[in-house]
Amino acid sequence: MLINSGWAEEAQKISSPNFNDRPKGIGINLIVIHCISLPPGKFGSNDVDDFFQNNLDIKKNEYFKSIASLKVSSHFLIQRTGNLKQYVSTEKRAWHAGISKYNNQENCNDFSIGIELEGTENSEYENNQYLTLIKLIHALMIEYPSITKERIVGHSDIAPDRKKDPGIKFDWEFLKSKI
Repeated sequence: MLINSGWAEEAQKISSPNFNDRPKGIGINLIVIHCISLPPGKFGSNDVDDFFQNNLDIKKNEYFKSIASLKVSSHFLIQRTGNLKQYVSTEKRAWHAGISKYNNQENCNDFSIGIELEGTENSEYENNQYLTLIKLIHALMIEYPSITKERIVGHSDIAPDRKKDPGIKFDWEFLKSKI
């Protein structure tokens, strides 16, 4: 897998308007792994695409009313099938981490790349997802040498009071053994 001008060549590109420029002088040196499913616990729809594009149809599900006004995005989504989607160039700041801190550095969106896995905090992830995630991380580590194995974290690591993802069933040991 190659990263070209901030875009993974193997990813399906679905542009989100929810991004802005990274602060000048701050390098990309962190990967944050998240999980998402919309509606919660439902897999295989395009609702995440709609959410990241501010096009969520609130008539489809009652839960959507509570999140429709949020302006969020991630750089990547890996579906249950292993299919890779990209919403924001890695050269830009996606809005995935919220209030966050890593090693006493606040605002992780400034220096991180966000990767969403289709899933929940309590569900097992699919082997295809891990395979795509490993390929993607390898490509990102080549493109951004400041990203090391130690600088691949979960959302729960940078916002522990707010977040639990990617969750208790995410296999960190397997992932780190393949990087």
